[in-house]
This record gives sequence, structure tokens and C-alpha cells, in this order.
Amino acid sequence: MKQHLAGVKGDIGPCKSVPPDVRFRMENSLQEFVNSKKAIQEAYECRNPYGPNVSQFEGDMTEGEEEVQKMQSPMAANSGKRKKSTVDKYFAPRDTQGAQPSMRSVLVGKEAIWRADMSVGRFFYDACIPINAVNSFYFKPMLDVISTIGPGYKDPNYHQLQVNLLKDAKKEVQLLVDSYRAIWAKVGCTIMGDGWTDNRQRTLINFLVYRPERISFVKFVDALDIVKDATNLFKLFDEVIEWVGPLNVVHIVTNNAANYVVAGRLISQKYKHINWSPCATHCLNLIFKDIGKMDHVAELVRRASKVTIFAYNHIALLSWHYKKNEK
Repeated sequence: MKQHLAGVKGDIGPCKSVPPDVRFRMENSLQEFVNSKKAIQEAYECRNPYGPNVSQFEGDMTEGEEEVQKMQSPMAANSGKRKKSTVDKYFAPRDTQGAQPSMRSVLVGKEAIWRADMSVGRFFYDACIPINAVNSFYFKPMLDVISTIGPGYKDPNYHQLQVNLLKDAKKEVQLLVDSYRAIWAKVGCTIMGDGWTDNRQRTLINFLVYRPERISFVKFVDALDIVKDATNLFKLFDEVIEWVGPLNVVHIVTNNAANYVVAGRLISQKYKHINWSPCATHCLNLIFKDIGKMDHVAELVRRASKVTIFAYNHIALLSWHYKKNEK
């Protein structure tokens, strides 16, 4: 296997798709093995100048000499406990995305796979979990880690999920956000304010920090009891700027409402190095709304709506007709 990965001529052909770093490590591992074997053999010859026919007590052999003896006697090596190969550290763990599957998972039957799939499905259906949850970034790693442990895994209880594990997850997120601060200080960042209304008709404002690699959510504010004038919006943005670090912020983005425009100007007055700009998406939405208010466009939309309703009713009637004939 090492010769295959290192591309060394031997009893097996070289691997054509091995990464350069793995090839380099395999070459070093092979060379270390050759050097170690040579040093052990030289030490053995120094202690036994008359050759291997001279009898020797088992306790007199060193660990290296025992290793040479095992290599010279394959049956003796196989009779003992198998040691973990040094090659294993060069392969990704089973719970790594794209890792080589185990033989057990490859040889499992279709019925066993169906039972496992049905168990996952029943959990989703019973707990009323949205099906798009399988697209979560953490869904596949969760299953991989559980399969690595095997049948002995015991799932966390209600208290662990609600208290202990939630605290640990919060710490992870906090450490991750803290690690971003060095990047904010190095390249700068943009603070974005996104106002929206939830299903309970609450007015919420999300604050996010943008950098070229990713967006970090900072907090949301329930602005239902807050008068969303320019002064109050300025105070909210000012708190976020102080939390991120005034010297780390170079840009502010909000929607194009009048109160946000004035708040952006107040921020630029206090922090001379911070620029404000309206959200391009919000500007496009306002433009399309104005276009939709034009008489000829509104008439076109009205006709298209009627066509859509007619097509829907036609398809429904056809469906009933087909089902009636099937009976």
C-alpha cells in the first residue's frame, strides 16, 4: 500500500490520483522503514558476530531485534495481536465527508438500508420536522459520527439538549465569532441592518457583520416598542459598531427608507471613516414596485393573473375527470 501511494516501483503499480502531500509522506515513511530495518540488522550483527545459529535467551533480545524476528517469521507475526498500521493516520476518519466507506457498510443488504431510512423518515414525520432539514450542514456529519460509534451509542436526553449541549454550542459559536475579530481588524468589515416583520407582526431588525469570506449574525432587536426614527436607529447601529470595534468597521448598509438614510448620515458624521450606502436589493424592489404601478403594466399583471387562475381551474377539473374514469 505504501509503495502504491508513494509511486515506488515494486509489486504494485503507482497510484495516479494520490495527492502530492500524501505521496511525500509515504516516501518518507518507506525511507524511515528501510533505515530502521538496516539499523536493527546492524545492531543484531554486532551482538551476534558468529551468525544467527548461536542460541540466545528470549529475554536477551531487544525490542528492535524482536521486530526483525517477526519480519523474518510471518507466522509468528500473525499469531500475535495485530498492531495498528502507521498508514492509518494518513487516511480520513470514517466520519469525514467523502471518506472511504467501511466494508460493513458496503456489504449491508438493501433491506437493512431500507429499515434505516424508514427509521429516519418516521422520526421526521412524527416530530413534524420540515423535510428540507436534511439539507442542513450538520445532518450528514451527525449520521456519520453515530455510525462510527456503532450500536453502543446512547442519544442525549432532553435535559442535555436543553442545557448542557446548548451551553457547549453557545461556547463554540462565541469562540468562532471571537476568531473573526482578527480578520475584521485586518481587512475591515461591513455592518448590515435588515428590518422585517415576523408572523406575529413584530418589527424586528437583524444586525449582521459582513466580510469577504462570510456573514456573521450579531443580534436582532425587537423594535415593536421603539419609535423607529433616525435617532433611535442611530443608537442601535452605534451599539453594534462599538461591539465590533469602530476601527474595524468601514461600511454601513441599510434599506433606503428615509429614517435609515438620516441614521446613516449621523453615523458618517460621528465616524468619519465609515461610509453609508443603501441596500441594492431594496432599491431594485422599490423600482419594480413603481414600474408595477404604471397603468399598462398593472393591466398586464391583471390579465396574467386571470390566465393563471383559469389554468389552475382547468388542471383541477382534468384531474377529477381522470380519477373518475379510474374508478
